[in-house]
Amino acid sequence: MHLFLNGLAASAGGGLTYLRNVVSQLSERRDVKATLAVPPLLRRELGDRPNTSFVEMEVPPRAVRRFWREQTMLPQLIRRSGADVLISAGNIALRKSPVPQILLSRNSLYTSRDFFSDLRRRGEYALWLDASLKAILAKRSLYWADRTVAPSQAFADELHRWTGRDVVVIHHGFDRDAFVRDPTPLPADIQQQLDAAKGCLRLLFVSHYNYYRNFETLFRALPIIQSGLRNREVKLLLTCKLRSGENPGSYRTESASAMIQRLGVARNIVELGAVPYNMLHLVYGASDIYVTPAYAETFAHPLVEAMSSGLPIVAADLAVHREICRDAAVYFPRFSHEQLGEQILRVASSKNLAQEMSSQGRTRSREFSWSRHVDQIISLAAELLGSRIEVSSGA
Repeated sequence: MHLFLNGLAASAGGGLTYLRNVVSQLSERRDVKATLAVPPLLRRELGDRPNTSFVEMEVPPRAVRRFWREQTMLPQLIRRSGADVLISAGNIALRKSPVPQILLSRNSLYTSRDFFSDLRRRGEYALWLDASLKAILAKRSLYWADRTVAPSQAFADELHRWTGRDVVVIHHGFDRDAFVRDPTPLPADIQQQLDAAKGCLRLLFVSHYNYYRNFETLFRALPIIQSGLRNREVKLLLTCKLRSGENPGSYRTESASAMIQRLGVARNIVELGAVPYNMLHLVYGASDIYVTPAYAETFAHPLVEAMSSGLPIVAADLAVHREICRDAAVYFPRFSHEQLGEQILRVASSKNLAQEMSSQGRTRSREFSWSRHVDQIISLAAELLGSRIEVSSGA
């Protein structure tokens, strides 16, 4: 079977993590051939792989232009490749696919009232309009695709409420051996910052800066945490820089930076910057607690990475966080910095609780598998292809 994977929308975060791992799995299989449409930069990163060919396409920065380019150019490329099934990995489906199509829907912003309210509160009306247009396309995409796949039951339920369409649940995967395989040390500047935080309570949040990851609630919690620790200092490790132009997308960091100064917590925040994915396990290993205040999410790969690394987790009380973490996390109302601070202090002050959460997390992380994820995607593609053949034969 020949799969055509549209990965043109993968630019940061979970999208890149997904493609890196899925492409690795597909290239090792002998029962499928894959053609991938990717931006040139990602093409260079992925390199040459067996059973895999690539189509490079420049991606326009604006969603409407990218949508138009994909809708007009991809059908011809799919036919030329000889592919049997299209997998649209960027939340937007092809309106008239020449082959059966699986849509991978993994962006909760389009269904998040919190996100649209947040944009209006910040006066980000251009972003609000852009997100609204994308939401219209994302919603229509569930009707254009033959099957839609969500990475969690919580998000599948949300999509069903939004559109009335049935959605298949296939959890994203994780491969612990692959995650920790690379022995390359961290860049010297990052390692120095981690070394300087030894002896402190080290909180880790893996994300580039954006609004829906709710950084500000975490910043507001830092004075509460510091006050509760008495003689120990808290350090929040961030895998981003809070400077405009140093994060994907057009999210502005000025208000977050001003908040840090106003709260007097600049000394508690360590801006590591972007950490190469193959080295990220070293940052988890240098941390004590993983924290995520995100108010919108569909799966969250860092949660599984943190669990595998033995970190107890403090997470915003979202259905998807509870689905992924179960008892490996404690939860707080997503906009309550007071309860976020209290939960972090609770975990930090109880060695038994932290150890139990760590054990639960390691066990839970082993339930996610990229190999099983790809098996399920291929089975769904084979089912669609068989149905198309049966319909054609019946006609």
